[in-house]
Amino acid sequence: MALKMIVGLGNPGPRYARNRHNVGFQIVDALAEKHALSFQKRQFKALLAMGAIQGQRILLVKPQTYMNLSGEAVQPLVNYYKIALLDMMVVFDDMDLPLGVIRLRPFGGAGGHNGMRSIIQRLGSNQFPRLRVGIDRPPGRMDPAAYVLQDFSPEEEAVMVQVRARAVDALETWLEQGIDAAMNAFNVRTPIE
Repeated sequence: MALKMIVGLGNPGPRYARNRHNVGFQIVDALAEKHALSFQKRQFKALLAMGAIQGQRILLVKPQTYMNLSGEAVQPLVNYYKIALLDMMVVFDDMDLPLGVIRLRPFGGAGGHNGMRSIIQRLGSNQFPRLRVGIDRPPGRMDPAAYVLQDFSPEEEAVMVQVRARAVDALETWLEQGIDAAMNAFNVRTPIE
């Protein structure tokens, strides 16, 4: 059975843990917790949790390189574990989606996200599934770089609790039924309120 890999993007360390930019880490943590997996292994500049979810062998990955260098962790893992790109899902924050919206895609560009840009550059391909999680645009003229490094407000966090659970469901559907089924079930237009 092929090994599947789910990569959550974020920045390492407690200072960043609740940031908007760390949604990817937050979601793979929630998935790991639901299935009693723990991030105990460190390899190729990443924390790893291994086990089985929905009957699939799974490798959960949290790069420890800082966001802009995520590919330095992901590419060696893909090579070492011989992961087919169709069997790798990357979970990350997206300012172009409203808070509460998640969107799965079978492939695509970086969309201005430096972590994704790093992974695409290192792999030499953008042909892998991804789960984008809406964090909304920064207010007014706020610097996007500052915005993504802020924690969610209490009101936003109340929404994100539901979003993380929904994203976990989407990942389980992808593992069990594939990208098309997950897109059909979870790419709805209305955000969680």
